Amino acid sequence: MNATKREFLAGTASIGAIALLPTAATAQPKTPLNALFDDLVQAQLRRGPEGATNLGLDTGINADLRAKLSDQSLAAIARNRAETRAELKRLEAIDSAKLTEDERVDLACVLYTRRTAVAVQRFDFGGSGYGPSPYVISQQSGAYQSVPDFLDTKHRIETAGDADAYLMRMRAFAGQLEAQTERMRRDAGAGVIPPDYILDLVLTQLGKLRVPAGEALVVQSLTRRAAAKGLAQRYAADARRIHTAEILPALEKQTALTRTLRARATHDAGAWKLPDGADFYAASLRANTTLNMSADEVHRFGLEQAKSISARMDVVLRAQGFTQGTVGERMAALARDPRYLFPNTEAGKLAAIAHCNERQAAINKRLPSVFERMPPYSFEVRRVPPQTEAGAAGAFAQSPSLDGTRPGLVYFNLRDTADWPKFDLTTTTFHEGLPGHQLEGGLALSNTRLPLIRKITGFSGYGEGWALYSEQLADEIGMYDDDPLGRLGYLKAQLFRANRCVVDTGLHQYRWTRERAIKYFMDAQGDTLGDASREIDRYTVNPGQACSYKLGHSVFADVRERAKAKMGGRFDLKAYHTAVLRHGRLPLDVLRDVGDRWMDA
Repeated sequence: MNATKREFLAGTASIGAIALLPTAATAQPKTPLNALFDDLVQAQLRRGPEGATNLGLDTGINADLRAKLSDQSLAAIARNRAETRAELKRLEAIDSAKLTEDERVDLACVLYTRRTAVAVQRFDFGGSGYGPSPYVISQQSGAYQSVPDFLDTKHRIETAGDADAYLMRMRAFAGQLEAQTERMRRDAGAGVIPPDYILDLVLTQLGKLRVPAGEALVVQSLTRRAAAKGLAQRYAADARRIHTAEILPALEKQTALTRTLRARATHDAGAWKLPDGADFYAASLRANTTLNMSADEVHRFGLEQAKSISARMDVVLRAQGFTQGTVGERMAALARDPRYLFPNTEAGKLAAIAHCNERQAAINKRLPSVFERMPPYSFEVRRVPPQTEAGAAGAFAQSPSLDGTRPGLVYFNLRDTADWPKFDLTTTTFHEGLPGHQLEGGLALSNTRLPLIRKITGFSGYGEGWALYSEQLADEIGMYDDDPLGRLGYLKAQLFRANRCVVDTGLHQYRWTRERAIKYFMDAQGDTLGDASREIDRYTVNPGQACSYKLGHSVFADVRERAKAKMGGRFDLKAYHTAVLRHGRLPLDVLRDVGDRWMDA
C-alpha cells in the first residue's frame, strides 16, 4: 500500500561505476540502452543512499553510501530536477525502431518515469510519500518518521565500520531534519501548509521522538546491536552524544515550526486549496494511476464499481443470515463482533500477526498451481513500530534486498485491533504478501532479463492493481471455500478500493470536508471511526494514490477477460500470469499493450 516506499527517482552518473554492482543485479548485455540504464541507476543510488541500502547495493564502488543519507536541501532538490530533465532528453533521443520488443517495453517504462517526474516537479513545493505529496512533512512523510525505522531495520551492524557508518548517518539525519524544516518554512511562505488535523498528527509523532538519548530508538538500536557484535562501548556513548547535541535540537526546531504553522493552518483537506491545485491534482492522478483519466471520470468509475460490489456483498450477507440494514451497517456489526476480533492487548496483537503468517504459509502451498515461477525470497509479517502507529498506513509492504539477506516484510498497524477484524486481516495479508506485492515484487527483483532500473522502479497503478487482483485470485483458488466471512472481507476490500476513487476525488476535486469523507467510508462499508479517519488523513497528503488500486485492478481483470474471450479453450491462467508479470512493473497503458500483443501471439 505504500507505494509508496516502493519507488525511486533517478539521476545521471558514470557508466563504468555500475560495473562494481552485484553481478546478479546487473547481468545484462551491454547494449547502448542498457548502458544508459546503468548510468541512470548509478546516479539514483548516489542520490538516494537509503535506496542503495534497502537493495543491498551499498557495496563496492558504492560502499561509501552506507554512511550517507539523501540530501534534502533546497539546492539538492533543484539539482535533482535539472538532472531529471537532462535524463529525459537522453532517453527521448533513443531510436526505438532499432530496439527489440522487450527493449521497447523497457524504454517506454523508464521514459514514463521521467516524463511523470518532470510533470510533477514543475510544482515548486512539497515532497513525496506514497507518490507526489504537496507537503514536505506529514504524518507519513519526512525524515523524522522514516529514518529511525530505516536505521533500526535496514542499516546492518556487523563490523566496526558498519557502526561508524551508522554514527555518520545519525549526523546526516540531523541534517535532513534541518533541511526539511527550511523547506517547510519556504512552502508555508507560498501558502502551502498542511491541514490542522495533519499537523496535529505530526506533532504527536514528533513528541514521541523528542526524548532523552537513552530512550531514543536510533540510540537504542546501535547500542543493542553493537554490544551483540562485541564492538567497543564508545558507540553507545557516541550515539547518545549525537542525539543530544544534533538530532534533538533539529527535532525541536521542526516541532517549533510545526506548532507555528498549526496556528495558521485551515481545516481544508483537498489539493484544490494549493497554488495551481487543480493542475497538481491532475498531475498526481496521472502519476499514480498511469492512466489518462480525469477526476470526474475516476469519480464516476468508483461510484459504479461500489454499486456493483455492494450488490455482491448483499447476496453473501443474506446467505449467512445477515439481512437487516444496509451493507455498511451489517459489515459494521460484524466488525464489532468479539468472535472476529483479536484482543487489543500485546498478546492479542501477537496472535493477529501469527494469524497473518499462517495465512501466508497456507496460500503459498497453492500458488504453484497458478504460477509458473515463484520468487526465491522469504517473507514475513510484522507489526508497525508503536512509535509511528499514530500516522502510519493500516498496512504496507517492503521489498526484500536483492541478495535475499533481508526478507520481504509486510507491516500491519495494530494500534487498535478493533480496526482489524480477522476477515479484514486475511485478505490484506494476501494483498501485501503472497500473491500480492511480495510475489509481484519478488518476481521483478529476481527476473534475470530485466535491467536493474526496471527491477527497482515501481508504478502504483500496476503494483496496487496487481495486489488487488491477487485478493480476487485468493478467492478463486479456494482460500475462502470454508470461510464465508473471509470472502466477505475480500469483497469489502474491493468495495473499499472503489470507494477510495469516490472519496479521493471528492476531497481534491469536489471540495469534500474531512468529516464528509470519513462519514462516507463509515456508512458505505462499515469502517470504524479510527480506521476511516486514518485513511482520509492518508489521502489528504497523497492526492490520487488511493485511486490507483481499483483502476489498476480493472486493467488486470479486463486484460484477462478479453484474453479468455479471444482464446477460448486455449486460455491458460498460468500463461496469463506469466505474460502480465514477465516485463516487471509497467504503466497501465503499457500493460494493456503488452496484453494485446500476448493475445495476438
